[in-house]
Amino acid sequence: MSDPLTRLLADRDWLLADGATGTNLFNMGLEAGEPPEFWNADHPDRIRALYRGAVEAGSDLFLTNSFGGNASRLRLHNAQHRVAEVNRLAAELGREVADAAGRTVIVAGSIGPTGDIMAPMGSLTHALAVEMFHEQAEALKAGGADVLWVETISAAEEYKAAAEAARLADMPWCGTMSFDTAGRTMMGVTSAQLSALVEKLPNPPVAYGANCGVGASDLLRTAMGFAASGSERPIIAKGNAGIPRFEAGHIHYDGTPDLMADYACLARDLGVRIIGGCCGTMPAHLRAMRAALETRPRGPRPTLETITDRLGGFSSTSDGTDDGGPSRERRGRRRG
Repeated sequence: MSDPLTRLLADRDWLLADGATGTNLFNMGLEAGEPPEFWNADHPDRIRALYRGAVEAGSDLFLTNSFGGNASRLRLHNAQHRVAEVNRLAAELGREVADAAGRTVIVAGSIGPTGDIMAPMGSLTHALAVEMFHEQAEALKAGGADVLWVETISAAEEYKAAAEAARLADMPWCGTMSFDTAGRTMMGVTSAQLSALVEKLPNPPVAYGANCGVGASDLLRTAMGFAASGSERPIIAKGNAGIPRFEAGHIHYDGTPDLMADYACLARDLGVRIIGGCCGTMPAHLRAMRAALETRPRGPRPTLETITDRLGGFSSTSDGTDDGGPSRERRGRRRG
């Protein structure tokens, strides 16, 4: 138990993660198309406020503002030379906030997908993906991140590349995929397949699971798939705060703090160990989640019917594990 996250998991039944990055930064003035990672250098006080908002709401860990900080993503802004800078700053600012918290708070270095398609379907080779993830991982490590947090991945090959990069950086890591296409990832991975994958890796993650996706109901159905695999590895659930609605030129999520409090307790009762939010999840949601987790007694393992009664219906009839496969496609996007 050499890393802080493993030690904290050994002492606690559940940990509260953070909420949205993009949603909160847009509320602070981030413009559409503007790389949030640039704010680590240009507006550090706003990034400190982002981190502090999660910590003050009760989060035991938060993700750094580095989701799109790999060379492929930054190349879209002619900023591939800034990978080391923006990732190191993201972690340094996080370290500063965590160390001032007065309790143990984990700084998780966010690593999102490259945005490229892995070979043989696309041009991104395993070696190049490892190189990009490793560059980002080393910078997050230099900035003081406790753990690497690979998230919103769709392809098994990219997940494997990120795992290898974590090994090269000699860092503990966690890894989540986004199951947003009728219970599967955009590249067709099911919850059962991810559970099997993590156990075959030479350096498996400290914890694994799902983030983003469609809504809280769908994400918990995916978590049920992880639990059914029989793995004893800690499960992560970071669901969106409801369903996005496009109103007056902006995306709004309809999940209330009360709904996310119900989601958090259902996740805990499913056996999820790290519970947080993704797109649309604000500090008010996190405060309600923390209060509910601390005060509501543990209940029986919820059924699919319980989940839909409490959180609303699923977006598809399939959980992705049948032979039908995905019935629709959704494009990859920035974690909210």
